Amino acid sequence: MALAARLGLPPSLARRLARLKTPDRIQTFVNRLRWNDEPDGPTARSVVETLTCNRAHCVEGAFVAACALWLAGDPPLVMDLGAATGDVDHVITLFRRRGHWGAISKSNSPLLRYRDPIHRSLRELALSYFPQYVRRRRKTLRTYSVAIDLQRFDPALWITHPGFCGEVVDALTAARHFAILPAGVEARLRPIDEIEAKGARLREYALRGRRHRTP
Repeated sequence: MALAARLGLPPSLARRLARLKTPDRIQTFVNRLRWNDEPDGPTARSVVETLTCNRAHCVEGAFVAACALWLAGDPPLVMDLGAATGDVDHVITLFRRRGHWGAISKSNSPLLRYRDPIHRSLRELALSYFPQYVRRRRKTLRTYSVAIDLQRFDPALWITHPGFCGEVVDALTAARHFAILPAGVEARLRPIDEIEAKGARLREYALRGRRHRTP
């Protein structure tokens, strides 16, 4: 628990996260956090605030998952998935097993969630989200970032920070991103079928607040 104390985690919260020894267990834990649909405006809560209110959206879930991985002995890596205009970005937590990448993901959609560690590169991992990353019938995933190691940031900025963790969120947005689509392809992307669109509209939690699109 020495690392948890250094990170500023209260003992009760440290114990909750310390029990999560594998990415699979961390994903299950993150799934059980209720969806934060930001009824009072945008949030980017720290790990402590997220666990205290027991609600999360994607970046908040990514912070919690990264912190749990760190306590379990993995680096706290996250990646930003950049969307086209009219849609919103998504943040996932990265882990690696036997040289292959996987992801932990908090999403209100059934489609943008956990990825098993079978991907040989971050590009492969990002592409696994492409067919299901949609706005209505339009495929909207456009970029993916480098892996961002949250050890670079003071824990006070994302683990114990009160309020909006703006400095870290800005760093995710500003990180180097790589294009998903080859040049000239965007205008020729085929819209998803209606049955796919019906599946993409499924939500685990009904939205209480703003009616914007949530990943």
